[in-house]
Amino acid sequence: MKWLLGIGINAVLFIAIAGYFESFYVSSFGAALGASFLLSILNILVRPILILFTLPVTLLTLGFFLFVINAITLMLTDSLMGEAFQIGGFGMALLTAVIMSVFNIIIQSTIFKKE
Repeated sequence: MKWLLGIGINAVLFIAIAGYFESFYVSSFGAALGASFLLSILNILVRPILILFTLPVTLLTLGFFLFVINAITLMLTDSLMGEAFQIGGFGMALLTAVIMSVFNIIIQSTIFKKE
């Protein structure tokens, strides 16, 4: 249930980011859901491998290189989704990764608060 809610939250974030930036395009909410689902699959399969290969750099940057890894998975999502989901470049992917990370922390800390 938490995973599906996370996919929905990311889809809404994709729509919101596409509304604010011209270099980020999502054709519909269905495309945002598909991109969010694909991103979660890439985060399960590809992200751990990227983290393992870039572990020294990640440690040297105190974990900030994880934003670059998130941007890479967003660019992979862009290339796999086709015309329905487009990111204008690596800079936009990096900005999107930072925005999504911040909002996911805020949203998940309020929704999944342990009392």
